[in-house]
Amino acid sequence: MASHRLNPEKLPSYVFLPPEIAQWNADQTRKGLYGLLTSEIAWRDRYDFLERRGYKLRQRYHPGWKPSWMGTNISPEFCEDSIRPRHFHVIDATRIPDGTRVAIKSIKNEGQELAVSLLVASLGGSDNHCVSALEVLEDPLDSRRSLLVMPYLRPYNNPQLHTVGDVIIFVSQMLQGLAFLHRSRIAHRDIAPQNIMMDGSPLYPDGHHPMRIGRAPDAIHDAYTVPRSEHPVKYYYVDFGLSVHFSLGVSSLVIGKVGRDMEIPELSNTVPYDAYKADVYALGNLLDKEFLQLYHNVEFLRPLVECMKQQDPALRPPAEELVKMFQQVRALVPDNDICWRLVQRSEQPYEKFINDTVAVARGGLGNLKRMVG
Repeated sequence: MASHRLNPEKLPSYVFLPPEIAQWNADQTRKGLYGLLTSEIAWRDRYDFLERRGYKLRQRYHPGWKPSWMGTNISPEFCEDSIRPRHFHVIDATRIPDGTRVAIKSIKNEGQELAVSLLVASLGGSDNHCVSALEVLEDPLDSRRSLLVMPYLRPYNNPQLHTVGDVIIFVSQMLQGLAFLHRSRIAHRDIAPQNIMMDGSPLYPDGHHPMRIGRAPDAIHDAYTVPRSEHPVKYYYVDFGLSVHFSLGVSSLVIGKVGRDMEIPELSNTVPYDAYKADVYALGNLLDKEFLQLYHNVEFLRPLVECMKQQDPALRPPAEELVKMFQQVRALVPDNDICWRLVQRSEQPYEKFINDTVAVARGGLGNLKRMVG
């Protein structure tokens, strides 16, 4: 039977519980408090199959798993194998040959998600900001489904973007990625913060836990991070479950009130609308809510966002034109502004003074580090 034990001699004091609480946790564990959820059982049942195919799930999903905290006074909170996934249809895994972390998603064979995922993976180009399909496996539990293996990504805004330059890089990549999709005759149809992620590995030189992403891989210590202004990341569109790939010469008109953004004005279950134009609005709405409405010093985005959020879809520029428009906007932003921290609209004067002082101090320290190598 598989188990994974922590070495108590190397653990910080805060992971240990008083005897009575440790006993309570043991009793609750026996009653199933930390047991596998129904959705997790399916991944446990795929464990051996995935291992044969070169992918190892976390210890929690080993068919012989025993909770590592049993028989100890260590809190389950700090035991890696107590942690459940955030989404029942996606799980993290390790690629056995090279130790690379991946994500595996259970998807239906029918529909366009599988086809679109494979298509974007087959297309090259630096402006391809779509998550790649690394491999497609048959689902040993359901012949109507497949297991889509993808790079492991984390939310684009965790940790938060910190400087104006961070926002510029994000906007540039997302516009380029949208232009790439539309040039490839693909409409995403579900652009929202939840469907934009990043390869955060440059920000976490020592790694982080795949589910409890603010912690180190051991799920005990806080993860160590470095600034993205000095360690740029790549952003990706994910989740092509609602996407459409139009055949050459076929109209891009669609119907359906679909996607997370229900503010797109033309959405309709009966009146056809242009899926590309709806994508443009959705991305503009995201930029508006995630940046313009929150921060003072990104006003240079306003003309771009207003174009993207025109109520009349016909007035919204195509994605390729938006890329060029943003390049012109970017050229007008002073270099000193690019390095400056994002200033929240909700900041009080005393907060702004303190935050500005800290930003100047950090900037000076960063410059000193670069000067000395």
